[in-house]
Amino acid sequence: MEKITAMYTAEATNTGGRKGHVKSSDGILDFDVSMPAALGGHGGKTNPEQLFAAGYAACFNGAVGAVAQGRNIADAAITAKVGIGKDSTGGFALTVELHGAFPNLSSEEAMHVMEDAHQACPYSKATRGNIEVLLSVN
Repeated sequence: MEKITAMYTAEATNTGGRKGHVKSSDGILDFDVSMPAALGGHGGKTNPEQLFAAGYAACFNGAVGAVAQGRNIADAAITAKVGIGKDSTGGFALTVELHGAFPNLSSEEAMHVMEDAHQACPYSKATRGNIEVLLSVN
């Protein structure tokens, strides 16, 4: 495993698990979390999968900008869909779909940008070999 020297470290603390509270060390994030209704919870609050989807979408769109190589991606949008379900061992695992909307690119160009971004994005690197990530363009 390659040793990385962090240029920035985010820090957040949770109390109470999926039915608890999260707070970042700088106080910008400070809210309750809830188990999704689909998993037997009450819903009505954000959950870890939504937070992961938001982070992945933002990071991936940043990678899109880094690999676009002069293409017009001014109106690009990335939607991350993060699912949670049972794996073959009876534990839980995640699924990820990344959908790219690139109104100024052809479908072929857009998919090329998505594939390049998937190689560059730190979230994609972290999930590679652990979570199947499906890429598509709208």
